[in-house]
Amino acid sequence: MEYRRIKDQDKIGDPVNEDIESLRGKPILDVAAPYDKTKWKMKSVVTLALTFLTSSQAILIVWSKRAGRYEYSVTTANFLVEALKCALSLVALVRIWRTEGVTDDNRLSTTVDEVSVYPIPAALYLVKNLLQYYIFAYVDAPGYQILKNLNIISTGVLYRIILKKKLSEIQWAAFILLCAGCTTAQLNPSSDHVLQTPFLGWMMAIVMALLSGFAGVYTEAIIKKRPSRNINVQNFWLYVFGMAFNLIAILVQDFDAVVNKGFFHGYSPITVLMIINHALSGIAVSMVMKYADNIVKVYSTSVAMLLTAVVSVFLFNFHLSLAFFLGSTVVSVSIYLHSIGKLQR
Repeated sequence: MEYRRIKDQDKIGDPVNEDIESLRGKPILDVAAPYDKTKWKMKSVVTLALTFLTSSQAILIVWSKRAGRYEYSVTTANFLVEALKCALSLVALVRIWRTEGVTDDNRLSTTVDEVSVYPIPAALYLVKNLLQYYIFAYVDAPGYQILKNLNIISTGVLYRIILKKKLSEIQWAAFILLCAGCTTAQLNPSSDHVLQTPFLGWMMAIVMALLSGFAGVYTEAIIKKRPSRNINVQNFWLYVFGMAFNLIAILVQDFDAVVNKGFFHGYSPITVLMIINHALSGIAVSMVMKYADNIVKVYSTSVAMLLTAVVSVFLFNFHLSLAFFLGSTVVSVSIYLHSIGKLQR
């Protein structure tokens, strides 16, 4: 009797039997997903492309100078960047039209209300991109890569103000580290001046960060206003207005030079590479969001800072000081913490 009672209890309350029965017909979640080789290759290509484009951007701008000045018109170069990005967006749209057909979300025809929001970010990007050339009168390529990260702070603060998005404590701590890292990297122990970058250079970097942050937040607000709209259509109209504003800048700033010397006066192979680099950098960021993730962008930015410094040692006789190395390390850590804080929010 005792044996029979124990056996009956085992049948009724055996947790192993119950677990096995409950798992029948259900997918086993703990089994690792199959290795997607194609996705891994695409993610690797995108990561390498973004790292290469980001690290070479400042180098190509500095390298395009001759005797310390730009012999070409920076407004014409900026116009060609916008034109190339516009053409690439149109090519992407044509491929979509061939495979998916023309729909309300991917057609270029639009309304006045929809297209009227694009001039604001286009104008902001115009000023920011032009300042990008003139700031190199005060900073070198590695210093520019460090100071460019200030746009993380402006973007975060503007996210909080405009889009009402809360920032985590980790992100606020990352902002403080970022400021400390940028300052440390610019310390100049071999001179009477405490910082390598003069006050005007810092002001230009801060203005660029504010313009970039506001334009980025405003553009995101536009995209999220109609999320079903194809991103290539939205980019196309943004770049069309970018071309228009850059054409106005050419007429105002370089009209006489373009008329007398020609549109492509002073251009060199390095200038052409710089224009292609600027255009592809915008496309690469979009591809990162599609095929990779924000962590990839973080690592690419961090590695790009170090690559720019190493290449500048050989090309421009840049002195890789301990302050710069420590500062760039702190900046890399702050970017990583900012990304982690965003994921844990």
